Amino acid sequence: MKNLLLLSNSRMPDRGYLEHAVDAIRETLGDAKKVVLIPFASVTIVWDSTAKNVRLGLQVLRDEGVEITAIHHFKDPIAALAECDAILVNGGNTFNLLHHLRRKELIVPLRNEILKGKPYVGWSAGSGICAPTIRTSNDMPIIDPAGLDSLGVINFQLNAHYTNAVPEGWMGETRDQRLAEFLHINPTMPVFGLPEGDWLRVMGTPLGDEITLHGPFPGKWFRAGQEPAEVASGSRLA
Repeated sequence: MKNLLLLSNSRMPDRGYLEHAVDAIRETLGDAKKVVLIPFASVTIVWDSTAKNVRLGLQVLRDEGVEITAIHHFKDPIAALAECDAILVNGGNTFNLLHHLRRKELIVPLRNEILKGKPYVGWSAGSGICAPTIRTSNDMPIIDPAGLDSLGVINFQLNAHYTNAVPEGWMGETRDQRLAEFLHINPTMPVFGLPEGDWLRVMGTPLGDEITLHGPFPGKWFRAGQEPAEVASGSRLA
């Protein structure tokens, strides 16, 4: 049964990379020691540097015996997903991430491992690909991923880094307006706005998924024909 941690972001002000989420990551990984990192969301940072940054950010877990290996170092990445104890997917550009997952034929194997209950930790783009599509990403479509359908291991769209803040003098659409446009075209698909610093914990049960919001800030549901609804931290989404 599913065991996912979906983080909005990797950093908080005055804190190190992934520092705010180390305890949640540890709880999700459980006894996992062999962890595969999928770094394909990184664009201007080479994948080995991304892996180094993740290892440094999770040094406390490495001291506890967790080994993190980037998937591009395996001759058989599908076998690597099957044989590892847990999976990490970092943030960056969601379109680039999906492009490489599709090109390397990893979408179905990755989804299968998640559905089997293998621990999965994603942040930003790594969280967004768990939705049915990546159409509520904030990222620029810098590459054509040959389709926007993604893993679909949660049944709603996710908007990471959610904020409806409006800088002084801003003349463009707010985030809420952009999500309202999505809902106008896709009225049957809800969207959850996940603020920075927050995360969703997804646990499979015999009766369906239990999804809980954690972190210092309220999240927000967006549904067609309804006003956006604030969700307090600690609340169950499903």
